[in-house]
Amino acid sequence: MAQKDMTRELIDLHIHVGGAVAPHILWAIAHQQGFKLPVKSYFEFVDLITASPDKVASLDEYLKIMHTWTEKIQSSPMAIERSVYEVIGKEYRSSRVTQIELRFNPMKRNLHSELDLDHIIHAAIRGMDQAMLEYGVKACLIFCLAREFDHKLNSIIVDKAIKYRHRGVLGIDLAGTESHALELKPEVVAQYEDLFERARKAGLKATVHTGETRGTGAEGVIAVIEKLKPQRIGHGIRAAYDEAAMKLLKERDVVLEICPTSNLQTKAVEGIKELEHIIRTFWDRGVKVTINTDGPYLLNTDMRREIEIVESNRILTAEQIDQTLAWAREYSFIRRS
Repeated sequence: MAQKDMTRELIDLHIHVGGAVAPHILWAIAHQQGFKLPVKSYFEFVDLITASPDKVASLDEYLKIMHTWTEKIQSSPMAIERSVYEVIGKEYRSSRVTQIELRFNPMKRNLHSELDLDHIIHAAIRGMDQAMLEYGVKACLIFCLAREFDHKLNSIIVDKAIKYRHRGVLGIDLAGTESHALELKPEVVAQYEDLFERARKAGLKATVHTGETRGTGAEGVIAVIEKLKPQRIGHGIRAAYDEAAMKLLKERDVVLEICPTSNLQTKAVEGIKELEHIIRTFWDRGVKVTINTDGPYLLNTDMRREIEIVESNRILTAEQIDQTLAWAREYSFIRRS
């Protein structure tokens, strides 16, 4: 890449702790905690927790790796503290990411209520604080609600986000598989409406995973915008095939968090050509987009590579990429100083 590209200060708005910790760190954590693994060698473990194209053909298969292994290994105060710390440091050292918003579901790190949720959250905050101090970067946490959770459990997560909103938890998310197309139904989206309203009144920002899965349409994106009123949407790529959805995104000034490698490897898009069509369509319609990693180690990528994919394939020009980075800073949940 050109020297100009290497000196860009990058920002990652969409990165999951469950997909961003280096294999050797997870390997060490697993052994420290006496975690029983299904493999004996380190290199078998790397293969186990990497979403390589030959074994991941859908978003569901990608999420299965994260839910089955990486999130489980991170399920202790010590593990989540080190995980958050290591992610921030690695992203700064490898890609000069100077602003990062890490998202995770704290309830998926407490071993089905065997561990205290507040201890998990405090540990994550400690890891974030230490990394920010050492590397001089800006960071925040986003708590993910889960589509597979009932309203009561998701309500607890919102309560915790509100409780720690002055400690670096700046937003909430809604994540999980769209395999059953539940997001396409406005009445299903509406079940989260009171949770997002409560978070919004407490001063939290919001982003929502939707429009990510091939085979779903843009109806879910529209329902999310109208009912949950997020500032940003995770992925949202199916909206590129619906003029009404793109018009609404532009009118409501909702920013998309595009994750190129993730969408390619989970087969959300067929290839570079479709990715190019989607991003250029958004650009032409005035829909603001940002470039992000989603899960650097799970997907074997980083922010530099994500930028390179978009630039080297001439999807966006260098000037347009700089604009996406400007939008990322403008619409970050972290206040500008």
